Amino acid sequence: MEVDEEKEAHPSNICLAEEKCDGQSLKETDCEPTELFDVQNGLPDGKKEFLAPAVGMEFETYDDAYNYYNCYAKEAGFRVRVKNSWFKRNSREKYGVVLCCSSQGFKRIKDVNRLRKETRTGCPAMIRMRVVESKRWRVLEVTHEHNHLLGAKICKSVKKMGSGMKSNVQSSSDAEVRTIKLYRALVIDAEGNGNPNSNEVVVRKFSDQPNQLNLRKGDSQAIYNYLCRLQLTNPNFFYLMDFNDEGHLRNFFWVDSRCRASCGYFGDVIYIDNTCLSNRYETPLVALVGVNHHGQTVLLGCGLLAGETSESYSWLFKSWLTCVSGRCPQTIITDSCKALQNAIAEVFPKSNHRLSLSLIMKRVPEKLGGLRNYDAIRKTFVKAVFETLKVIEFEAAWGFMVQHFGVADHEWLRSLYEDRIRWAPVYLKDTFFAGLYASRPGENLSPFFDKYVHKQTPLKEFLDKYELALQKKHKEESLADIESRNTSPGLKTRCSFELQLSKLFTREIFKRFQLEVEEMYSCFSTTQLHVDGPIIIFLVKERVLAEGNKREIRDFEVLYNRTASEVRCICSCFSFYGYLCRHALCVLNFNGVEEVPSKYILSRWKKDYKRFYDPDQGSNNVDAIGGVQWFNQLCRSALQVVEEGAISLDHYKVALQAFEESLNRVHEVEEEQD
Repeated sequence: MEVDEEKEAHPSNICLAEEKCDGQSLKETDCEPTELFDVQNGLPDGKKEFLAPAVGMEFETYDDAYNYYNCYAKEAGFRVRVKNSWFKRNSREKYGVVLCCSSQGFKRIKDVNRLRKETRTGCPAMIRMRVVESKRWRVLEVTHEHNHLLGAKICKSVKKMGSGMKSNVQSSSDAEVRTIKLYRALVIDAEGNGNPNSNEVVVRKFSDQPNQLNLRKGDSQAIYNYLCRLQLTNPNFFYLMDFNDEGHLRNFFWVDSRCRASCGYFGDVIYIDNTCLSNRYETPLVALVGVNHHGQTVLLGCGLLAGETSESYSWLFKSWLTCVSGRCPQTIITDSCKALQNAIAEVFPKSNHRLSLSLIMKRVPEKLGGLRNYDAIRKTFVKAVFETLKVIEFEAAWGFMVQHFGVADHEWLRSLYEDRIRWAPVYLKDTFFAGLYASRPGENLSPFFDKYVHKQTPLKEFLDKYELALQKKHKEESLADIESRNTSPGLKTRCSFELQLSKLFTREIFKRFQLEVEEMYSCFSTTQLHVDGPIIIFLVKERVLAEGNKREIRDFEVLYNRTASEVRCICSCFSFYGYLCRHALCVLNFNGVEEVPSKYILSRWKKDYKRFYDPDQGSNNVDAIGGVQWFNQLCRSALQVVEEGAISLDHYKVALQAFEESLNRVHEVEEEQD
């Protein structure tokens, strides 16, 4: 619940912070911090300033936070007002607040004719705070700039103090002690030690530290506790730590047992999610993400990095390679970051490195929004990216855009064009993406921890949410496995392709393929264009929905090789999504083919994929591999039973009984050998 507090209202129990921030009387006088204050904090003589508010500061109570900001405001020369407060609905306990300059906003119309002089200027200066899991008040947002002249140093923030507040005023000595305690708490929490140099602390806390992981007080213990817990509950858990020359933690990488098993199955296409690191979140997280046999995103590993540097990314990728026994991914999708590009070239030289089109499209309003004719430029940009099927068409559309709108010198567009072979769909027709690449308008790739981590989420809180996020993801996958195996999807056509793959594909992937089968009926013409021996090029015409809900006809060229059972469409649906498109199906149907060729039925989309696919690509001779490989394979096999056995009580009973029977049979082998 939000409360808009337009008057200079203050809780009665914090009148000390408002009226006697240095222990003097309520006169408007210069009330600087006392010498005792300076000595306790080790400040040099004459330096009598409060530490400027900054994101990440924490206070034991709301009173302490309010007291601090009032004293800071007094030193800067402005008054403070409570703009908004948030309370819990049942207990009415305050959990969030916005404190602003008293000149914030403008007077209401009904107050304009009053004789009182107008002091509101719409000043933006403010701080936003809320209670975090540690029960402390944390500063989440700060605006320092004022749009008016600051007055002389002010000791009080209100013009009057009611009689009810006077009774709560504490003594002068109490005020000094409280202010000192508050100031020292800020210094200690900012760096995690007792360094009294406040200015140095702020610089070190909020600046880049490429050689050291930026940890808050208690984060090291949280990491240690987390590792201990995982080692007890995850027998196949993997982690590596990187320390600098001074012994400080620089980078940290980990993969729990379930994610490690997913690496073997779905590590062919990965997306490097560096949203938190590139946007300077409090948790410097980088996630390696894949896509499973249901088209759901799965976590393949996590890292905490000291900085967005090529060295840190290289260390992360080498750590992941160690975890997956050196199996490099076929395709890697990333943000457009030079440090990432350099690291991938070093560690994965044979992988296809592509840039995320989803992230590029998200930046269009930010990068182009200030241009004249923005709407027209955006439409032309979208058309060039998504509607061109050949390189020559893309080049012509792009050239028209930059010339017609005069944006040839636009830095962002120029850099995009230079990198076009890494992100433009017309250049990526031979790259396999397994659905992780947004090649159609409206498709987005959200961060893996999108609903579990935000800009101010501390590391300790994230480590708790990490397990919740993974539990939800694993449960979704297990339920999808059961649904795919135990239910038959409804057929919508009489097409033999639909019936064939309804028996093989998981339910979600079949739904996507089924849409292509349905849309075969929007393709109204299939004709031969060119014949070259066994290779025939067909032209398929399709009615597609265009702007303004209008239908237009588009032409798609499809190559068909009857001898090799090969079919390739210019739209490259198979490369982007892993199943044949409507145009290719029309050509197969035109040539009397009743089943999709086996090469176009990927094992990674099948219902039984995780049961029968062995992610270890080594020797097939069981006797030739060692104990470590046996252990890893047994963990993967057992993990499938564990995942599905945890869905319900009935599943749990069956799984537990199966484990007990297996253990008894293993013991029988030991007895026979004895």
